[in-house]
Amino acid sequence: MNDPSAEQIRRRHDALLDRLRAISEAGGHDPARLRIVAVTKAHPIAVARQAMEAGLTRLGESRVQEAEPKIAALPDIEWHFIGRIQSNKARRVIRSFAVIHSVDSVDLLRRLDRRAAEENRRSRVLLQVNVAAEASKAGLAPDGLTAIVAPTNLDLVGLMTIAPMGASEQEARAVFGRLRELRDRLQEAAGIGLPELSMGMSADAEAAAAEGATLVRIGTALFGHRH
Repeated sequence: MNDPSAEQIRRRHDALLDRLRAISEAGGHDPARLRIVAVTKAHPIAVARQAMEAGLTRLGESRVQEAEPKIAALPDIEWHFIGRIQSNKARRVIRSFAVIHSVDSVDLLRRLDRRAAEENRRSRVLLQVNVAAEASKAGLAPDGLTAIVAPTNLDLVGLMTIAPMGASEQEARAVFGRLRELRDRLQEAAGIGLPELSMGMSADAEAAAAEGATLVRIGTALFGHRH
């Protein structure tokens, strides 16, 4: 399968963004706040470069060792980490990524905070919440969010979740709507702004947009199936 051209990526991105923003607005949300994180994991550097040529500025990766050569080749991109973070990779994640979506425990938040101080870098982070309480998924329990203490050396900017595999649109919307409600309650209880909701992928992006997503993680719909 041939890699998509920059023009193909641009057309796919713009059409999808227009559709998702229209859905967001119809749901009563500010459509301008919805942005796409183009997920280049399992695609070669050439595809990431084509995405940059297409005008995309936010790219997502889920494996540190795969991402590092891409980041070195394309340092002007805003790189987002969206995968599971092994504790021994925390320093490398802090060094490489401007935004970290997948902070799935209090211990990891503290570790990243320490590494940020040591590296003198200030990444933006989101807490991953296991809204559906799936045993197979990582993430903080919803009732554990109120115990979170904001980090000193990182900017806590929002929440992230993943809907259950194969969920219907109604089921996905229920998960995403609950994340938004959790965010709203946490903002009020902690007195901090949490503007970002990272939720939705290619299969459930429309459900996420309807429930107020601000960051939607899209790979297949932009780049085709992974290598």
